Amino acid sequence: MNSKKNILAICGSTRKNSSNLNLIRFIARQYADIFNFVIFEGLADLPHFNPELDNEPGPQAVNDFRSLIKAADAVLICTPEYAIGVPGALKNAIDWTVASMEFSKKPVLLITASTSGHYAHQSLLGTLLIIESRITEESQLLISSVRTKVNAQAEITDQLTLEKIGKAISALEDMIKDQEYAMIYLPPPLLN
Repeated sequence: MNSKKNILAICGSTRKNSSNLNLIRFIARQYADIFNFVIFEGLADLPHFNPELDNEPGPQAVNDFRSLIKAADAVLICTPEYAIGVPGALKNAIDWTVASMEFSKKPVLLITASTSGHYAHQSLLGTLLIIESRITEESQLLISSVRTKVNAQAEITDQLTLEKIGKAISALEDMIKDQEYAMIYLPPPLLN
């Protein structure tokens, strides 16, 4: 298993230079030796979720987003908290995956990085669990007061935050390996 695994990174903020995007950029640089990161840049381009349009073929932007999730070995979501909730654009994107189940059994690293972040983190965690994402206590991280810990050059300036990110990345790597093992060693189906 020497090949690098593919991680789709989704930023919950649509700002061009958000702290969350800078955090993703740092992680992508820091862990480029073990993961290939693809940063999803089309969050604002997804149409508003409409169940009447959620069929095959769906809107092209939605199909492209779903394909990126399917192709990834895992997903990194890094999001701020807006008005004590999940940013609308991020929730909209996830809504497009509910019926098609791209997140089902997909390892996820969830980072909520905001001024506080507690409410958004719990809300998004609940959503990810209900759509069957593989997420553990170790593969989630809440970074409060993020602007004091990540600078505009996409560098983490807080040592404890660096250590926590390292542990979360290790947990994600373990989940990917566990999933590969489970896929290789699935028991054969029972014959009647």
